[in-house]
Amino acid sequence: MTSDQAQLSSSAPAGEPRSKTIPATPAALLQAVLEANAGTRDPRLRTVLASLITHLHAFAADVQLTYGELQQGLDFGVRVGQATHDKRHEGILLADILGLATLVLLMDAKAVLAAGGTEPALIGPFWRASQPVRPNGSRIASADTSGVPLHVRGRVVSLDGRPLAGARIETWQAAPSGLYENQDPDQEDMNLRAVFETDADGHFWFDSVKPSGYGVPIDGPCGDLLALQGRGHMRPAHLHFIAAAPGHKVLTTQIFDALDPYAYEDAAFGAVGSLLRDFMPDGAGGYRLDVELKLEPGETHMPVPPLR
Repeated sequence: MTSDQAQLSSSAPAGEPRSKTIPATPAALLQAVLEANAGTRDPRLRTVLASLITHLHAFAADVQLTYGELQQGLDFGVRVGQATHDKRHEGILLADILGLATLVLLMDAKAVLAAGGTEPALIGPFWRASQPVRPNGSRIASADTSGVPLHVRGRVVSLDGRPLAGARIETWQAAPSGLYENQDPDQEDMNLRAVFETDADGHFWFDSVKPSGYGVPIDGPCGDLLALQGRGHMRPAHLHFIAAAPGHKVLTTQIFDALDPYAYEDAAFGAVGSLLRDFMPDGAGGYRLDVELKLEPGETHMPVPPLR
């Protein structure tokens, strides 16, 4: 035990005034902050905060962070919050462009991926609550949405290949213009969005238009960060899927067009593993996409849509 730690070890219990001052050293300061966290009641939160505190202090020491730089970072965080509202979630976008969201998804899915399950992908900032429930076979693009026809045929199964009847499928995509309907006042409300239910054999199917790649929003703090990094802001064309079935964990994923020019330069780092697929010509001027979604057994917890 260091002398700093020894002096701090005589401190009062968490929540009570200290009888000793904190020695003016980084190690003693870290120890004091960790001791203050020791009273956190929830065990998991206590563990997460202790690790966060330790890594934040180590990060600041590693880069010799200045107070001015700290203020810049805090101001950036405030701007992220200010840019978030019921039609936009800048915090989700930040986690995406830093690769954090994909990392957490892949860690969560370690077991299911080893068992042959479907790779997860980002929910992203554009999923809306109360997407319209449509019957299988519907066209999810409004009549005034022009584009190359796309026919999607999907199946939801368990890890052992058993079809999952009555599974809920949420899907949404950008228009060929590269804009989601909530970004574009010229699109019909809830255009290119739907909720389906699988049939007795686990199938769902619908018609749409082939999506295009698009740029993530750059008119906010995340755009400023991308510019400072000298990075592009494009995402490859994709469709979003969320699959939920009783007795199974919820799968959030995306299917990407493998021939999109940005297929291997995704600004959000979501195009991983086998999620890059070939959109096959259907012989009639359109394309066909076949999707199989494999779900892991477990508790069903639906995520919260970032948009209303």
